[in-house]
Amino acid sequence: MTAARPAPPAAMRGVLVAPGRLQGVDVARALALLGMMAAHVGGIADEVDWSDPATWSAVAHGRPSTLFAVLAGVSIGLTSGRTDPPGPPAIGRIRARLAIRAVAVVAVGLLLMALGTPVYVILPTYGVLFLLVLPVLRWRPVGLLVAAAVCALLSPVVALAVVPLYAGAGMWEVQLGLVYPVVTFLAYVLVGLAVARVGLEARRAQVALLASGVLVGVVAYVLGNVLAPVPPGAVFEAFPGVPWAPDGSGGASALAQLLLSPRDHSSSVVDVVGTAGVAVAVVALCTLVFDGRGRAAARIAFPLAAVGSMPLTVYAGHLVVIALLPEYPQSGTVWAWFAIGSVVVAMLWRAFLGSGPLERLVARLTRLVPAAR
Repeated sequence: MTAARPAPPAAMRGVLVAPGRLQGVDVARALALLGMMAAHVGGIADEVDWSDPATWSAVAHGRPSTLFAVLAGVSIGLTSGRTDPPGPPAIGRIRARLAIRAVAVVAVGLLLMALGTPVYVILPTYGVLFLLVLPVLRWRPVGLLVAAAVCALLSPVVALAVVPLYAGAGMWEVQLGLVYPVVTFLAYVLVGLAVARVGLEARRAQVALLASGVLVGVVAYVLGNVLAPVPPGAVFEAFPGVPWAPDGSGGASALAQLLLSPRDHSSSVVDVVGTAGVAVAVVALCTLVFDGRGRAAARIAFPLAAVGSMPLTVYAGHLVVIALLPEYPQSGTVWAWFAIGSVVVAMLWRAFLGSGPLERLVARLTRLVPAAR
């Protein structure tokens, strides 16, 4: 008779995937976090020139934040029933817990904004989006995608309409609804929720989502570059989150730039659809590679999965570090130190202490809503 295997030590238990947790989603979330760090401190290129590898780092403009938003929708879906959201009264408790989580995220975001770093903080918008999707938690994937498509079509119109409200606004104000337009980012969260409702566990679903994301992203960017190629200097003259057309452009070309520009962070229909496709492809690829592949894959993924398991802590932590530095850093070397530090701290914390400190605090607050009896 074979002797029973001893339980792994505490430090090793953190390496193993928690029951029901999708490790690939955590890896994708880590990529979003590290990408946002690159945009903040990496000194990345302003525009991509595919013939020049030195400029490829510019893909970190806009896409990490949209991946982060799509993953917000995925997380909401995973915590609200996955492919089969419950009916009353359970869905009411889920909504109440998500509402508490949303308020906590907004509060953390406002505190981070108060640090005064030259970084646009996404968390207040992120928290508001949690509240906006509460009524649609029981919608099926098709309905969610239709709603996301409507948001994508409205995105440039609404983004332009709110610009006058920000006349004379400073760094604090523009972070609340201008740089991260609510309608624009609501499209991403709805797409992520639809992805979770389709199901991320099955191989067939992962492959279908990967193929769909790649196809949608490629078609959107090809059409955008054909119909509304980005004018020279646009990245310097345009404001993040706001559609833009150069002075002197004609009516048709200006309209094309405002609605169909492939420019990152332009809030155009092409920008929303293209970045959403990229985000879905990344999530699908990460789950395809790392979930259901056994212990070896789990250990390989652990460094990034540890970062992705505590996104609020890592995001807040890197902004606190920026605020503590004597001057605002920007270089590839600085980003490497931020990335390495985030991975090492997250691995140690996950292995020995489990959930991140801010994640633990938010979880404790959400437990104010009693579980079903």
